Amino acid sequence: MKYVSTRGKSEPKHFLDILLGGLMEDGGLAMPESYPKFSFEELEALREMNYRDLAFAVLSRFADDIPAVDLKTLIDRTYTAQVYCNGRDPSVAEAITPVKRLEHDLYLLELSNGPTLAFKDMAMQLLGSLFEYALDREHASLNILGATSGDTGSAAEYAMRGKRGVKVFMLSPWGKMSPFQRAQMYSLPDANIFNIAVRGMFDDAQDIVKAVSNDLEFKRRYAIGTVNSINWARVSAQVVYYFKAYFAVTQRSDQKVSFAVPSGNFGNVCAGHIARMMGLPIAKLVVATNENDVLDEFFRTGVYRPRKTAETHATSSPSMDISKASNFERFVFDLIGRDAKVLSELWTKVDKGEAFDLSATPFFGQIGDYGFQSGRSSHEDRLRVIREAFERFGVTIDTHTADGLKVALERREPGVPMIVLETALPAKFEETIVEALGQKPPRPAGLEGIEQLPQRVEVMDVDADAVKAFIRNNAE
Repeated sequence: MKYVSTRGKSEPKHFLDILLGGLMEDGGLAMPESYPKFSFEELEALREMNYRDLAFAVLSRFADDIPAVDLKTLIDRTYTAQVYCNGRDPSVAEAITPVKRLEHDLYLLELSNGPTLAFKDMAMQLLGSLFEYALDREHASLNILGATSGDTGSAAEYAMRGKRGVKVFMLSPWGKMSPFQRAQMYSLPDANIFNIAVRGMFDDAQDIVKAVSNDLEFKRRYAIGTVNSINWARVSAQVVYYFKAYFAVTQRSDQKVSFAVPSGNFGNVCAGHIARMMGLPIAKLVVATNENDVLDEFFRTGVYRPRKTAETHATSSPSMDISKASNFERFVFDLIGRDAKVLSELWTKVDKGEAFDLSATPFFGQIGDYGFQSGRSSHEDRLRVIREAFERFGVTIDTHTADGLKVALERREPGVPMIVLETALPAKFEETIVEALGQKPPRPAGLEGIEQLPQRVEVMDVDADAVKAFIRNNAE
C-alpha cells in the first residue's frame, strides 16, 4: 500500500513514511493509491471479531509496512477495557465502542469512553503508540504541532504525555472552548506538553499549523509532525468503529445502514466515507453541522464557501465551530475522479479564503452516489433535542451529539438502521446541559474539580512566526 498526495506533486510513500509528517511535501493530504476492498465473505468473517482483532484486520490493509506482530501488539495494547472504561462494567467496557438502541432502527454509537471523554481518543491513543514505535525504530524525536477546536487537543495531549522523544505544541482558540475542555488541556503538568491559545477562531489556529507545516526547512529542522485529522493514520483508525457499529446492528453483510455524524473538520465522517469505499454497505452518510454550516451548504448547493473569522459563530457545540474543513479535501479528491490538477485549482481558492462552485459540473450530481446528505442545527435545536433524548430515550447527550441526532431524525429512511455517532460525554458541556435539563450531567470519578486545577497556557496573537519562535525556544 502506497500513498499519494491530493495535490499530485509528491512521490508515493509507504505508511510509516507519512505517519510522522502530516501534510505531504506539496501541501496536500495523503491518500491511499486505491482503497482496499472487503468482499461479502470477508465482511462475514469479520462479523464476530472483538474490537482489537477487527482493528488489526482493517488497519493491516493500510499499514502493511509494519510487521504484523508489531501492529497487533500496538493495537492490543491500545484497545483495552481499562483504557476505555470510565467506570463502566468491565464486560460492557470490553466492547470498546458499544451501540445503544434508542428505538427501532435508531442507535447511538458510544465513542466517549476514552480518557478524555471524546471520540478523538479512539484514534489518538493508537496514534501515540504508533508514533513512539516509529520514533524508536529511527532513534528520532518529534515535535507535534496541532490545532484544536476543543477535543483533539486534550485527546492528543493525553495520548502523548510522557511518550519518549515527543513534544506537543497544541494551538486552541482563546476563550472559545468550554471550561472543562480548557481545563483538560491547560492543567496537564507534563514537561513535554505546551499549550498555545491564539486570539482568534479555530480556523486561525489551523491556518498556522498549515503555514508551519508548509515551511519545509523549518519542518525538517525541528521534526514537525501533526496529530490533527490531516494525519492519515488518525483517520484510518477511525474507520474501525464504523465496521464495529455496522456488525452490531445487522445480521448479514448485505444489509444497509446509515450513519449521522456531527461534523466540523470532516475527519470523522471522512472515515465513514473510507469505510464505504472499502465495501461496508452504508446507505447514507449524514453530515450534521451547527450554525457554522459550510459543509451543509456544499451538500445542498455545490458551493463550498469558507467563512472569514468574523463570520464564524461561537456556539454551544464549539468543537464544530470550523469554517474550513481540512479533511473535506480528501472527499473532493475522490469526487472529482482523483484529478490532482483540478483539486489544486480548487484549493488555491480555498487557501485564499475564496469559494468554489461545483453546482454546474457533473461532480455535483455524483454526490448522492457517495451516500452523502446533510443538515444543520441551532442552539435552540440543541436544547430541544437534549431534552427529548432525556425524556424519550432516557439518555443524556452532549451538544454535538444533539446536532447529530437532530439531523438523523430528519433523514431516517424506513427499514434502514440509523446510527448516530456520539461525540463526547455531556460533562464536557455542563453549562448547556444545565440550560436544557436544569441539572448537571454526571462526571466520571476523579474529574469533579478539574476546572479548579492550576493551568498553564501561552496566549498569542494569530502569528505563525510567533508560534515558530515559541517552538524554536522549547523544542531543543
